[in-house]
Amino acid sequence: MKDKKKYVLKVIKILKESFADIKCPLKFSNPFELLAGVILSAQCTDERVNKVTEGLFKKYKSLQDYANADISELENCIKSAGFFRNKAKSIIKSAQMVLNSYDGKVPQTMEELIKLPGVARKTANVVLGHAFCKAEGIAVDTHVIRVAILLKLTNHESPAKIEKDLMEIVPKQYWIEISLLIQTLGRRICKARNPNHKDCPLNKICPSVKKAITTQ
Repeated sequence: MKDKKKYVLKVIKILKESFADIKCPLKFSNPFELLAGVILSAQCTDERVNKVTEGLFKKYKSLQDYANADISELENCIKSAGFFRNKAKSIIKSAQMVLNSYDGKVPQTMEELIKLPGVARKTANVVLGHAFCKAEGIAVDTHVIRVAILLKLTNHESPAKIEKDLMEIVPKQYWIEISLLIQTLGRRICKARNPNHKDCPLNKICPSVKKAITTQ
């Protein structure tokens, strides 16, 4: 593909027209709630996370509540999200670190966020983008990995390399938005097991759709 920058702008334009209603799928009312939600989302669906946080956010209302939480009680609250022991530790230790090291405010830089327990670049990108409207990178989850490869936006499989590839071709003004657009396409249409090529809004430009049609 000769001009990926023009191609990715076309992809963004079509997806924005198709998914005008999209927003962050995780429910939250403050930055730490979003941080906790993204920590919980590892190996877990957003739908399940929202069911878990509905009760979690009622029980733990402040940063201090999380920092002082009894780990067994917190584990019980988030058990259905999977990997609950590690996630409970990360949430409590992150709350303590935000209180003790950042004056009770979730930090607003990538460098500071990734120092928090349980926080890697994807988590930090989501928090920065949706809690603070700041774009320091592009959030790369399993949907973004799979669909970006199918769209030939990258030749890599590692999240770090895919993020780097996307940052080189996607204008910074779309860094937050493109993750949501690709995730929505992956959830609704370009599903891993049964992609709906017929109804895909990108079926006229996606090289993987063309390949799939010609091999049928």
